[in-house]
Amino acid sequence: MKFLHRYLDPSESLPELLFGLIMAFVITAGARLLSTPGEMSALALAGALTGCNVAWGIIDGAFYLLGAHFSRNRRLHFMHRLQAATDEADALAVIREEFDLTDELHLDEEDRVAVHRALLKMLRRARTRHGHLRRSDFVAAALVAALVAATAIPALVCLLLLPDVGLALWVANVVQAILLFVVGYVGAHYAGTRQWLVGLVITLLGLGLMLIAIELGG
Repeated sequence: MKFLHRYLDPSESLPELLFGLIMAFVITAGARLLSTPGEMSALALAGALTGCNVAWGIIDGAFYLLGAHFSRNRRLHFMHRLQAATDEADALAVIREEFDLTDELHLDEEDRVAVHRALLKMLRRARTRHGHLRRSDFVAAALVAALVAATAIPALVCLLLLPDVGLALWVANVVQAILLFVVGYVGAHYAGTRQWLVGLVITLLGLGLMLIAIELGG
C-alpha cells in the first residue's frame, strides 16, 4: 500500500478498484443471468473476464497519462494568466478561481484573502516551463492498469478451481460483492467518514451499476 500510494492517491486507486470489480461483476453476473448452465464454459468465461479487465486496465492507464499531461499544462496556463494580470485585483481573481478554498477550509473572508495574497506573492516569483510526463506518471499508469486487471483474479480463481460453472459464478458474485464493501470501507477510512455506511452504499451502488450495465448490454 505504501508503494501504491507513493504514486497514486487513494482518490485515484480506490475508484480504479471499484471500476475493475464492477467490470468483472458484469461478466460473472451477466453469465449467470443470461445463460443456461449448459451454455457456459469456465475457460471461455475466464478468457473473457481476463481480456476485458486487462484491456480496460490498459485503456485506463492511457487515460491516466493523458489526464496527468492535461492537468500539468492546465496549471501552466493558470500561471500565465496570473503573471499576465495587470493589477493585484485581477491577479487575486485568478488565484481565487484556481484556489477557492470554500469547500476545503472554513475560513473567514479576511483569512481567505490573506491566503490568496500569500499565494500571489509566492507564485509571481515562480518560473514556468512546459509540463512533461515523468517516470512517476508511467509507473502510476502501470499501477492503474494492474489494479483494474487484478480485480478479475477472485472470479478467475473461482472459475478455474470450482468444477461446477454455476457454483463458481455464484461464489464469484458473493466475493465481488464483499470486495465492493471492502473497497468502500477502506475508502471511507481515508475520507474520514463512517466506514460501515460508506461500505454499504458503495456495495449497493456497485450492484446497481452492474445491473444497469447488464440491462443495457454492457
